[in-house]
Amino acid sequence: MTLFIGSAAWRREWIRAPRADLLSGLVVALALIPEAIAFSIIAGVDPKVGLYASCIIAMVTAVFGGRPAMISAATAATAVLMGTLVREHGLQYLLAATVLAGVIQLAAGALNLGQIMRFVSKSVMTGFVNALAILIFLAQLPELDPRHVPPVTYALVALALAVIYLFPRISRTIPSPLVAILVLTALTLGLGLDTVHTVADMGALPSELPAFALPQVPFNLHTLEVILPYSTAVAVVGLLESLMTQQIVDEMTDSRSSRRQECYGQGIANFVTGFFGGMAGCAMIGQSVINVTSGGRGRLSTAFAGAMLMVLCVALGPWVGRIPMAALVAIMIMVSIGTFSWRSIAQLRTMPLSSNVVMLATVGFVVLTHNLAIGVLVGVLLSGIFFAGKIARLTEITSRLDAEHRLRVYTIRGQIFFASVEDFNQAFDFREKLERVVIDLTQAHIWDISSVAAIERALAKFRANGTEAKIVGLNRASETIIERLGSETPAAGH
Repeated sequence: MTLFIGSAAWRREWIRAPRADLLSGLVVALALIPEAIAFSIIAGVDPKVGLYASCIIAMVTAVFGGRPAMISAATAATAVLMGTLVREHGLQYLLAATVLAGVIQLAAGALNLGQIMRFVSKSVMTGFVNALAILIFLAQLPELDPRHVPPVTYALVALALAVIYLFPRISRTIPSPLVAILVLTALTLGLGLDTVHTVADMGALPSELPAFALPQVPFNLHTLEVILPYSTAVAVVGLLESLMTQQIVDEMTDSRSSRRQECYGQGIANFVTGFFGGMAGCAMIGQSVINVTSGGRGRLSTAFAGAMLMVLCVALGPWVGRIPMAALVAIMIMVSIGTFSWRSIAQLRTMPLSSNVVMLATVGFVVLTHNLAIGVLVGVLLSGIFFAGKIARLTEITSRLDAEHRLRVYTIRGQIFFASVEDFNQAFDFREKLERVVIDLTQAHIWDISSVAAIERALAKFRANGTEAKIVGLNRASETIIERLGSETPAAGH
């Protein structure tokens, strides 16, 4: 059920567990810093562009989004789409494209396009989750490359993972990822491990708050022609990742949320961030998992993550810069392990072949292209093809001859649509000399214009041979389709 902003239910989403939300939000804010910087580099912009975007998007979606506790910020999925625009036209066109992407997402919310998620099968969702888990892990490998990091890094990552998984046995009061960050930071500072990579090595943190400014681009048709393709791609990919992450968080928290409201929230967030020097973003499955597993359940966790990210960057930048990357790498490894659906590996032996193909194809295309939209699109298309093939095989056609009355009755059972019309057409013997032919559709259903055309063709061929032909047993829905799509109303009986 959609929650209206300001309603009692909406307010409860802010204050249900403030202590847990604040602590989990702090963990997320710390983990967002290196990722926002990395995504800025991918997009070809200054680190502050990604950091400003992450702060603003998180805070705006906390207020207007449809999924409490889900984290939205600058992401790799949207960053990879912006590099060409930045190289060819500069940062200001990127900001304009971000604003337009927000408008497109608002339009998607108005048109309720979030409902297309109903057509994403469980196999595609599993493939999406597994692919993201693999990408999250692969993204940590540069910080584990022995050519670029000192050997002590591996010991620190192992220690951080031990703290993350073992500390909850001692206490769950403080999120274990936060404890890991504090322990490793204190250890590296205390032992003087200056060779260990830190957050400061990723790039300079901003020293001032973002300021409102219109994108410095000509407001004309040429600008629209330049940014529209990028804005459309960003809007589609952003909504796709956000809605799929939303569904995952719904399952993790055993709760429901509004897809339409999430479209609005993402649209408003991107629209606003473009005016404050930030690039477009969307929901992040990794950070959302960190938030939920750290105890975050309400909107306060998301808002606090964005606010604390701003405070950490602007006010506490020198201290934050000393956090060892090993701690954040360990957190993301924990996220990738927790995100991956390990049960799906065991189910490869028991699940239908078509489901396995869809899942593996989704994983493969996402990992190979690093483009979530391509992988999910391939998975959805394969799901549709396999489903159509399965339904088409259900169609059964039998015939019964009444030689005395020179009558043949064809009985159709199942679904008649584009994938089954070939079998339908081949079932009839148009050379047989008969007085009458009856096509019984009592146990069949007509779905589309292909099936209507096939029925009209069969009737026309029989009649061309001098045979009286009619259809019987049409249900009301099939009758309506024939009346609407048919070039003529075939003779029918009941």
